[in-house]
Amino acid sequence: MRTHDKHVLMCTGPRCTPDGQGSEAMFLHLGRTIDACEGLRAKRTRSHCFAVCKEGPVMVVYPDGVWYRKVSEADVERIVCQHLKGGSPVEELIFHKTGIGDIETEPQA
Repeated sequence: MRTHDKHVLMCTGPRCTPDGQGSEAMFLHLGRTIDACEGLRAKRTRSHCFAVCKEGPVMVVYPDGVWYRKVSEADVERIVCQHLKGGSPVEELIFHKTGIGDIETEPQA
């Protein structure tokens, strides 16, 4: 197992996207994006239901306890670059923080 500072769990369904296909594709994209960041110490793990159905793909970053929902390919790339590599969570994409609860965010345009 590679040494890591961040652990990303991603729900791959099956209920968060039709047949889990969208979430599985996003999980694979996450892997490619992490691998493309040389020196990034992040591990990803496929998970099943996070009980936030129809909000997927859902991604959780630990030890930060930051939850992202409805992530797109562009969101994944931004989260990897800004949060995993840069250390700054992408605040406008967060919907829940462990120990704090749900976060109110402005609707995306």
